[in-house]
Amino acid sequence: MVTTSTATALIGDPYVADCPTRRILDRIGDRWTVLIIGVLGGGDARFSQLLRRIEGISQKMLTQTLRGLERDGLITRTVYPEVPVRVVYSLTTAGRTLLGPLQALQEWSIEHLGDVVASQSAYDKND
Repeated sequence: MVTTSTATALIGDPYVADCPTRRILDRIGDRWTVLIIGVLGGGDARFSQLLRRIEGISQKMLTQTLRGLERDGLITRTVYPEVPVRVVYSLTTAGRTLLGPLQALQEWSIEHLGDVVASQSAYDKND
């Protein structure tokens, strides 16, 4: 539930079905978001650079994810009026605050990859 005060502060509860924090969690928990934020953490990038760096993402999904991240204030899209036009994506201040938590998740997934794969294999044998 979201409540507002006269100071327009929002208080969210992601365990409530219609709370906007769920949409935020959906955004930052999305694999494409994690990977895009990770790439942009290394510096600004053009669309084609992101597409090459993030294997498996389609142009459509990259476009949709970038638009969502821009709408949420996590990245900026800067258009340079050159010939041809150059578009660069970069993290906002809010986007930069995600680098630490997302890096921790990435490191955790690498560190525990063997254990997770072994568990999946054991589970699948018993299924």
